[in-house]
Amino acid sequence: MTTRRPSFGAPLPAALNDADYALPGTLARRYMRCGKTNCRCKADPPVLHGPYLHWTRTVAGKTVTRTLTQEQANRYQPWFDNARRLRELTTELEARSLRVFLDAEG
Repeated sequence: MTTRRPSFGAPLPAALNDADYALPGTLARRYMRCGKTNCRCKADPPVLHGPYLHWTRTVAGKTVTRTLTQEQANRYQPWFDNARRLRELTTELEARSLRVFLDAEG
């Protein structure tokens, strides 16, 4: 018995074909305290150090963080955006597939 591939309706966006690269993870801007006891970051109110741009992702089940410069963050932001869009498209495709499966199989 062969299973006919159902139509999903609207095709996935062609923009996916134009994507160069996709970097997984999150790019966050963080302000931090240091370890020096008399530093301004320990004052009341504190004046934290930063901003630091941290790229965090999971590799082999472990969280990996790397600090990027502003220049690097600007250069790779489109890649982070591509990864986010790819995740959104995957979620959409999975939801469509589940709807078609449930319609076909009840």
